[in-house]
Amino acid sequence: MTTQPAQQPRQGAHLSRPVKITLGIVGVLVAIPVIAIVILLTFDWNRVKPWLDEKVGDAIERPFVIRGDLAVHWEQPSKSIPKGQRTWRDYIPWPHLYANDVHVGNPAGLPQRDMASVRQFSFSLDPFALLTHTIHVPVLRFDGPQAELLRTDATHYNWVYKPEQKKSKWTLDLERVVLNKGTIHVIDAVTKADVTADIDTIANDPTYGIAFQLRGEYNGAPVGGGGKAGKVLSLRNQDEPFPIQADVHSANMRVAVEGTVTRPAHLAGVDLKLTLAAPSMARLYPFTGVLLPETPAFSTDGHLTGTLDKDKTRWVYDKFKGKVGQSDIAGHLEFATGKPRNKLTGTVVSHQLRFADLGPLIGADSNASKRARGVEAVQPEGKALPVEKFHTERWKALDADVRFTADRIVKDKDLPLSKLQSHVVMNDGVLTLQPLDFAMAGGNVNSNIKLDGSNPNNPIKATADVKARDIQIKQLFPQIEKMQATVGSIYGEAKLTATGDSVGAMLADANGEVKGLVSQGVVSKLLLEEAGLNVGNVIITKLFGDKEVKLNCLAADLGVKDGVARTRTFVLDTEDAIVDINGWVNMSTEQLDLRIKPETKALRIFTLRTPFFVRGTFKHPDLSLDKKVLALKGGAAAALAIVAAPAAALLPLINMGPGKDSPCSALLAQAGAKPVAPPPGKSAKR
Repeated sequence: MTTQPAQQPRQGAHLSRPVKITLGIVGVLVAIPVIAIVILLTFDWNRVKPWLDEKVGDAIERPFVIRGDLAVHWEQPSKSIPKGQRTWRDYIPWPHLYANDVHVGNPAGLPQRDMASVRQFSFSLDPFALLTHTIHVPVLRFDGPQAELLRTDATHYNWVYKPEQKKSKWTLDLERVVLNKGTIHVIDAVTKADVTADIDTIANDPTYGIAFQLRGEYNGAPVGGGGKAGKVLSLRNQDEPFPIQADVHSANMRVAVEGTVTRPAHLAGVDLKLTLAAPSMARLYPFTGVLLPETPAFSTDGHLTGTLDKDKTRWVYDKFKGKVGQSDIAGHLEFATGKPRNKLTGTVVSHQLRFADLGPLIGADSNASKRARGVEAVQPEGKALPVEKFHTERWKALDADVRFTADRIVKDKDLPLSKLQSHVVMNDGVLTLQPLDFAMAGGNVNSNIKLDGSNPNNPIKATADVKARDIQIKQLFPQIEKMQATVGSIYGEAKLTATGDSVGAMLADANGEVKGLVSQGVVSKLLLEEAGLNVGNVIITKLFGDKEVKLNCLAADLGVKDGVARTRTFVLDTEDAIVDINGWVNMSTEQLDLRIKPETKALRIFTLRTPFFVRGTFKHPDLSLDKKVLALKGGAAAALAIVAAPAAALLPLINMGPGKDSPCSALLAQAGAKPVAPPPGKSAKR
């Protein structure tokens, strides 16, 4: 009997149970993402638009709606990212949502219309982040964006995201923004701006990805210019700089920047080369909130850096150089926000300061100049003192601590001024210039000025303490050098208090005193014309004609009350005569009434003249004869008696200035020790 061998099972006919289980698990794991991808690509995403609109609107706290189709495609973000700005994640395929005809509205409190719209935007979405109530968008691309940045007043604007105390359940996590062709329209009621930027893409530029051109109006003047910026705006990588370059102009204003911005979502980490030009520094206030003085037209170039934190912002304008009018300036300024007020600090220097460029600081420029720097032409034709008001309502906008120096000051008539030094401090609406010093003709003028504008509803309270020492007449009037004459010095001081909202108003209310001494010198019509002293020119021409007259001493002591300066002593002692000046100067009406009385010195050949008056206004003084009084014989003694009573008031200037051996000292000492009355019953004929 033969036996058949047992039949062997065929290889692979049966799998073990563990193998089957393993293969099943792998199949399910493969099927799930495949099914998910199929669903993702075939699902009608328009069904989720209402839900998505609600969640995005909740996150950005303003209306959001997708009016067109919503679709999903599987793409690599690297296709739309420049090579130098790609990361490894950009090469991984992500689901990209494409939304057409998307609109974002204004926040509450502003007109309910579109803040922005876009023909199409696409973004890669992390679906797993939705499980944690996070809308994570690695890349957001805009095609044909239209944006309107609107400000209706100082506190209502639509471009700042200000979340309420109540936190949203959803968080928007946006990494990068890619911009294509579109427009941005700025409507600002505060600065009266209506400007549109037309945006387009740039090809083959390693630094910039978009360009823009500006058109519109600012404060009634046309606006033009343009610039470039990076195509990809990184919002997550805070250290990645966003390049920007722009040059914008409107009328006489120009702003040009070139550099980078980091953390652009918060405008922090600014590093720019900045060029500024405007008809006055004060015109920058609506843009910057920084209170700057009225100036002539200026332009500067410098390096601007800034850090904008939630609690404190700091801007630094370093190594700037430029022109203010015809004067050069340079320096370093810092602006920092803080409590109780923002603060401006720094140093500013000028190697050559043109005297006329200081005029706008106090409104002492012409009406044509005022119009050029953008303010109303308020100076009346017949007024000499400035009437332009200081804007004290802005003085509490910030505090300031700035030091200013000027090596040389140039006046149209070559007035020898130099070495100006001033420490300007603004504290809670109180402006001080302590000191305000400068060198003048070999001497010095030292001043302390205080303007209290802390209450904008009341006029400024002003105090001034000014001292002039050892001002050399020979340097003051270089023409004297040619005469080879012996000349002396000028000494003076003024202490005044006042209230008012302009220089003219302050002087119209001034109280205090003004004193002065001139020890030796030469005066003539020519010199006074060179100095621009109209009233003095009238007096000297009437007394002495066109010839040069040797001056022994001029002593003046004026009391000022309610804007009227009255002479207590005003005597001119020359080689031939003593001239007494008596009267008043009204700084409110800008009128003067001075009686000029010359008296012959003994043993001098001098044709005495009838006393005369100088009246009229500061701009148009008028001369008339005093026909009632003739000069008396022995008049020099009478004039000396006039000096006697108030002589002591001028002795401090003698001690601090020309010294006890000067002609002024001898004149005042003689008058104080031996007052002489005019001989009774005697008169002199002309």
